[in-house]
Amino acid sequence: MLTQIRPADPSLDAAACAAIYAPYVADSWVSFEIDPPDAREMARRMTDYGDSHSWIVAEIEGSLAGYAYGSPHRSRAAYASSCDVAVYVDPTHARQGIGRALYAELFPLLAGRGCHAAFAGIALPNEASVGLHETMGFTPVGIYREVGWKLGGWRDVGWWQRLL
Repeated sequence: MLTQIRPADPSLDAAACAAIYAPYVADSWVSFEIDPPDAREMARRMTDYGDSHSWIVAEIEGSLAGYAYGSPHRSRAAYASSCDVAVYVDPTHARQGIGRALYAELFPLLAGRGCHAAFAGIALPNEASVGLHETMGFTPVGIYREVGWKLGGWRDVGWWQRLL
């Protein structure tokens, strides 16, 4: 199985990225969004984050298998050299190294755009995401306790950091 990683194209990839993301929103607490964004909203995000940071996709035999992106960490000027990162993989392609491959491509792109530190917020528990991020060199920096209410309960978010 050949995986091609390339920059996202909002006009070609937005619907597939929205479809990959939807179950993370609707069926889990992995995302703190309540309603899955549609293709139009996903295209807007892809354009915004692709322009300011980077947004990339993994394609296997012409089908999108996952995506990763960087986004601003906070809005104040001194945070400009920090970014948040996220990766989402279609569950049919889980545990095939796609998340690692996406991050391996994303981090140099972010560093090239002036990002010095990357942060990942992980809704807990999420063993797979914690494992991926720690494998990619992230270290835990803290936990926001009961920071969000989703699917009938309070959710914690752990924060991990990696210098680029």
